[in-house]
Amino acid sequence: MLPIIDIENIGPLERRVTLSVLKETVQKEIEARLHRLAKKSRMSGFRPGKVPLKIVRSQHGKQLEIEVLEEYLHQEFFRFSRAQNLKVIGQPRFSPKEIKPDENSYVLDTTFEVYPEIEIRLDALSERQISYPTTIIGDSEIDRSLEVLRRQKVRYTDTPLRSPENDGENTDACAAQLDDRVTFDAEGTIEGQPFSDGSLKDLTVILGRGMLPPEFEKAALGLKSGETRTFEIAFAADHPVTQLANKTAQYTLTLKKIEQPDYPEVDTDFAASLGIDGGDLEKMRAKIKENLEREAQRRIRLLLQRQVMDCLLECATLEVPHTLVEQDQRRLAEIARQDMEKRGIPNHNLLISTEMFKEKAERRVKLGLICIELIKQYDLQAKPEQVRTAVETRSKSYQEPQEIARWYYADPQRLAEIEAEVAENNIIDFVLSKAKIEQQPLSFEALAKASH
Repeated sequence: MLPIIDIENIGPLERRVTLSVLKETVQKEIEARLHRLAKKSRMSGFRPGKVPLKIVRSQHGKQLEIEVLEEYLHQEFFRFSRAQNLKVIGQPRFSPKEIKPDENSYVLDTTFEVYPEIEIRLDALSERQISYPTTIIGDSEIDRSLEVLRRQKVRYTDTPLRSPENDGENTDACAAQLDDRVTFDAEGTIEGQPFSDGSLKDLTVILGRGMLPPEFEKAALGLKSGETRTFEIAFAADHPVTQLANKTAQYTLTLKKIEQPDYPEVDTDFAASLGIDGGDLEKMRAKIKENLEREAQRRIRLLLQRQVMDCLLECATLEVPHTLVEQDQRRLAEIARQDMEKRGIPNHNLLISTEMFKEKAERRVKLGLICIELIKQYDLQAKPEQVRTAVETRSKSYQEPQEIARWYYADPQRLAEIEAEVAENNIIDFVLSKAKIEQQPLSFEALAKASH
């Protein structure tokens, strides 16, 4: 090997060195591989292992030259980076050097990025103010949760459940109302002419859930089965369907069926359906309170996490490695494409580009590096007893907590997720111990909205 040229700084984190490998060394290895390959080669007209070396060289020589050269370069770069104690990000990139100092050598420029130096200003953290939400779970929160559970267990029936006596004097009990499940047909035209996908047949939706454009729901409300209503929808100029852009469609909606919601009573049967032994109503309320308190703590932690991470970004100084950002952009874009594919969205590859995720990727990479530095400097890694407590806490919400705990410990990847969560909580607690804390009372509803 020839001597390594000094490291050049070609950017905040990008470095360049020149590596050279004797051609003789590479050629010896190529020849050795060609001979091994020739013994295994099969070709029409030749017995197995008897293909002439000249033919094997013509077919595989160039590819083997690339492979062997890259292997030697990677080996030299690894030795070099270890000797220089460099914290290299990703793989180096090799490119032929324009000026070759030695005709007997392969000479290549090697560019790579190194991890940044990170400065975290603890004095700046102490000047930051963080709002610490506090939430009390009372009877009203439990009652609202029960109402949600009732709605989740709803059944729909075409037997009228409403009557003028219990539904108000001015309300027609047989007309479609919010929360009803309705089935209808709709025919759309533009300037009197039908258009593609403008006809809807036997479409079933629950009114008030936002499953259709609001004009459809508004048209269905107040109709009785068999009645018809005409309405218009004005499409925006940038509508993705060209024939609808900046046009107004006239729809005629015919209501075919109304099914009214039948919500269960909050009684012992209802409690039993939630898994409460004996259908005990007090136990049911206590269990709901426990779950709400656990959920409140999770959401409080989420709000704190957002504020803490914002503080860290403001109080830390570092250069962002392009290599890591580009890797994360590609990963986020691929996740988005897979999600769109699962939902059946056409042309998802054309709709998603890595550039869309640049800002998000930069934030994620910055925070990841800052958190790693904090963990290293202040011994904030997850301790075994913390991991055990976290697993037990997660397991409590299941009927067989011990089985769930064993499930976590049986898989290193699942346990690593818990360890990462505990380490993040350690970081949050560390920052909270440095910053100014202001208590912020919030109702559970407000907490849920703020942490969404």
